[in-house]
Amino acid sequence: MTMQRRIAGALLATLPLCAARAQTPLVDHHQHLFSPATVALVAPPAPATDTAAPGPRVEPITARDLVALLDSAGIRRALVLSMAYTWGKPGRQVADEYAKVRAENDWTSAQVAQYPGRLRAFCSVNPLRDYALEELARCARDPRLRLGLKLHFGNSAVDVHDPAHLAQLRRVFRAANGYRMPIVVHLRASYSKGLPYGRAEAQIFLDSLLPAAPDVPVQIAHLAGSAGYDDPTTDAALSAFVDAIARHDPRTRRLWFDVATNVAPDITPERARLVATRLRQLGLKRILWGSDAATGGNLAPRESWAAFHRLPLTAAEFRTIATNVAPWMDW
Repeated sequence: MTMQRRIAGALLATLPLCAARAQTPLVDHHQHLFSPATVALVAPPAPATDTAAPGPRVEPITARDLVALLDSAGIRRALVLSMAYTWGKPGRQVADEYAKVRAENDWTSAQVAQYPGRLRAFCSVNPLRDYALEELARCARDPRLRLGLKLHFGNSAVDVHDPAHLAQLRRVFRAANGYRMPIVVHLRASYSKGLPYGRAEAQIFLDSLLPAAPDVPVQIAHLAGSAGYDDPTTDAALSAFVDAIARHDPRTRRLWFDVATNVAPDITPERARLVATRLRQLGLKRILWGSDAATGGNLAPRESWAAFHRLPLTAAEFRTIATNVAPWMDW
């Protein structure tokens, strides 16, 4: 057990008993599986001469592993977001990149096929790659991948201020709309490349991308952030959606927001109050619970749901979020 997990366990042990007894979520709307190939890609073994302290280890996660985690938390179903996009991350030297993307999407499809009553999958791709539309069309023909599309703007180094990026993104959004594939978007721009992110970028998404997919639901991952809620750019970006919803902007009619990794066990009371306020402003019926992959230091679903109870929400509000089910997970 890592030190991070021990600290998390100690913090979670201090939660009120009512949190443990509260209704568990019906669905985890933000999960990943990690194939051995993807683990080798994103977390290669450290060189023998590397004396730096190792970080949280990334381990493979199969469908069987995920279902065991769901069972431990009392959660019935999960949405699995393919990790295929990470093979197209700019700067990675990947031979036969598109073949690796196809293989990862297909591996995810085969994994969820083992638990058809528990798991559903969205395919994924770097939307800026020249094969993106081809892969989206291929996914749309797969009975298990045609259910939706996962896009990761940060990993794909999407810059919404770049006219060429924006034009290509519109093509992908229009194609997903044509296939009637809901979209999950990790909107937060790349940290490593220092791309601008905040309210202005969220507004570009609202004005220039969301209209390209008017007929399908769109899920904004991590409350428009990445991990935790300490980065002020996350709240700045989310405020654009809060304001659009407050003025009944019709473009927000099909918007959903997941809370994966937004509430850590050590969240401060002040930050917890801010998150709770934002959830109410967005509208609790739009909030989807999710926990993210239980590897690399992330909390498992059971611990993540317990940590979520750090928020100053009422029992009825927790119940609303727990029982929200996105249309693509209702079967």
